[in-house]
Amino acid sequence: MKRLFSILAIAGMMAFGTVNATTNANTTATTTVTSMTQDDAAPAEELGFHQELKKRFIEGGPGFMGIVLLCLILGLAIAIERIIFLNLSTTNTKKLTSEVEEALASGGVDAAKEVCRNTKGPVASIYYQGLDRTDEGLDAVEKAVVAYGGVQMGQLEKNVSWISLFIALAPMLGFMGTVIGMIQAFDKIEAAGDMQPSLVAGGIKVALLTTVFGLVVAIILQIFYNYIIAKIDSIVNDMEDASITLMDLLIRQKK
Repeated sequence: MKRLFSILAIAGMMAFGTVNATTNANTTATTTVTSMTQDDAAPAEELGFHQELKKRFIEGGPGFMGIVLLCLILGLAIAIERIIFLNLSTTNTKKLTSEVEEALASGGVDAAKEVCRNTKGPVASIYYQGLDRTDEGLDAVEKAVVAYGGVQMGQLEKNVSWISLFIALAPMLGFMGTVIGMIQAFDKIEAAGDMQPSLVAGGIKVALLTTVFGLVVAIILQIFYNYIIAKIDSIVNDMEDASITLMDLLIRQKK
């Protein structure tokens, strides 16, 4: 987790530093392109996606755009970490249940606990906690399964709330940048004393770019967030089904 954050943070800082280092050059290029004739303007449309994205990022202003980019980097770092963790936590519940049932029949509780100990995932952990309290009775097993299931659910949902924060924060920052840009555009109109489209068009365009980037970041993180939530729900359902199955196995063994 820490290494993942460090790599993405360094990558973001490098990208942001490159953007700042090229701000003056790209601003000059933008001014030159604006003053070109219609015949000479055609090559500017041949910019690649990366160059066009960098150009729009610089036009939006490094202040708010940098904060929006930081939200994207941190949100993606958490999302990738959660996806990796959830995929590693996914267990073939039917196979595990079959192995535990066979171990109970052949070697008893100790053999079943050994199977759970050698299996990764929250379902195996819940099985182990329940089997570890079979000597205390079925009521103790049920309480242990419910309690440890809540612990495992908390581990699955760890840091997910930060992703939802960045989803809400990115467009809000974009809107704030737009409002500030509009205020600056109207300040120019007031200072000039005349409503000239060329006077405010550039400022309004720059202001709207922050909103666009904020919405793009929110959309990207929302996709990851929905996938993570769906994955958590799937694992939780497996945990609940496995808990019921474990109680049934122990009841049959007692009989």
